[in-house]
Amino acid sequence: MKFEGLKLKEEVVKAISDFGFSETTSIQARVIPPALEGRDVIGEAPTGSGKTLAFAIPIAEKIKRDAGVQALVVTPTRELALQVSEVIAKTTRYLRIRVATVYGGVAIEPQIRELRSAGVVVGTPGRLLDHLRRGTLKLGKVKILVLDEADRMLDMGFIEDVQRIIRHTPRERQTLLFSATIPPEIKRLASRFMRSYLHIRNVEEDKPEIEECFIEVREGEKFQLLQALLEAEKPESAIIFCNTKIVASIVAANLAKLGMSVAAIHGDLSQAKRERVMNSFRSEKLRILVATDVAARGIDIPSVSHIFNYDIPENSDDYTHRIGRTARGGAKGKAFCLLSPSQHDNMRRVHSTFPHIERREFEAELSRYPALDYRLGRLPRKGRRSFSRSFSRRRSGRDKKRR
Repeated sequence: MKFEGLKLKEEVVKAISDFGFSETTSIQARVIPPALEGRDVIGEAPTGSGKTLAFAIPIAEKIKRDAGVQALVVTPTRELALQVSEVIAKTTRYLRIRVATVYGGVAIEPQIRELRSAGVVVGTPGRLLDHLRRGTLKLGKVKILVLDEADRMLDMGFIEDVQRIIRHTPRERQTLLFSATIPPEIKRLASRFMRSYLHIRNVEEDKPEIEECFIEVREGEKFQLLQALLEAEKPESAIIFCNTKIVASIVAANLAKLGMSVAAIHGDLSQAKRERVMNSFRSEKLRILVATDVAARGIDIPSVSHIFNYDIPENSDDYTHRIGRTARGGAKGKAFCLLSPSQHDNMRRVHSTFPHIERREFEAELSRYPALDYRLGRLPRKGRRSFSRSFSRRRSGRDKKRR
């Protein structure tokens, strides 16, 4: 469907043209028309399918300049809040509507000043509640409420906070909820706070084209296999996922020592540092990002060509969101899992049935790559000692078995 066929405001059409888009994605074509009619909508769509513009356009069409906060978007993470704000700001640029972004980890005073003139507010649950308690955010004029990546907010324990925020909005508002998966708790939330909603599910053409595979590897050779894969694949831009902040820091430090363009992003970094890392990755100054699930949620960078699961996530939803960082905007992508013996339980929970690459294809090469030096990485001493003890116990156990 052409955007021109949606009968949008001239200013909105011009803004979409600036994006370089002429046709809607499948989820946009199915969500935007009922949203423009005022319907409550659940959009069950994979990451990278264009869902942000699917709610940015109805927001741009329905709210007025200088009339208070009329649209609220709740997101699970700071990174996603910043990206959503950027899309909405570009969509409303010719309407001259102000967008305020609020999240924790930074000074609150500049946000208070932004809120005074904002027509749209995008924020994370904790900081939104903070502003509501202070009285610096009023939601009595909200026409459109958007809950973005609702399943992730559930996973992160934010649903009760989200419910508190919703209670500050008018009953007659329009609600748009977007999620890659719709677990029972999200259905209950929708039944409680949405009116006769339309549930738009995934369709085949929305699904990103991702080539997935896993490779079995010994625990002590994972880092060497990672190097072999990076050399063989030569990714334009890659994200390496680890299950813990400690491992993410160590892997990034080891890759940096080898001269690779890499940085880690995780919850222990300050917000300013996280934004610097993300800006460098987005501008392609960094080629590789090593990340934990929470820190990388909401990353929307079309050029990410490869995902490497250095650790296997604990559930299928996390796996879906990880690989959804690649193959965005119609591009193709690749996703690899480095499957060590200790993570077979996680692999069974992921329930993936993608192809298995035989380890022997890489076995002869692994010895020529340096092993992981677990002492590297900017970690608290306590964390470093804990990891060192754990590593030593695993190594000692393997040595005993060999003897």
